[in-house]
Amino acid sequence: MELKVSSKSNPNSVAGAVAGAVRERGSVDVQVIGAGALNQAIKAVAIARGFLASSEIDLVCVPSFADIEIDGEGRTAIRLSVHDRQRGAAAPRAGEPRLSAEPLA
Repeated sequence: MELKVSSKSNPNSVAGAVAGAVRERGSVDVQVIGAGALNQAIKAVAIARGFLASSEIDLVCVPSFADIEIDGEGRTAIRLSVHDRQRGAAAPRAGEPRLSAEPLA
C-alpha cells in the first residue's frame, strides 16, 4: 500500500492511516514531494509510533528516492518505507536494491 502525503496533509490523519496499514499489512510506503510534505510525513510516522506502542509494534522508517512522473514531467519523490521492526521490511520494488540492517564492516 502507498500513501501520498502533501504539505497540507493532517499528520494525525496520516498517522492513523499508517498505523492501520501496518496493523493490517505489516508495512506501508509513504510518498512525498517537497520539504513541507516530508515534514508532515515524518510527524505522522512519529505519531503513528505512539499509536502502535501499546500493541508492541515498533515502527521503523527507511527513506529512499523514487523517480515519478506528474503531468508528463519527471520528478524525484522521497519514499518512506514504514514497517514493524520485528516483522522486517517488505520486499523491495522491482529495480530497487535490497536494504540490509547488517552493520558495515
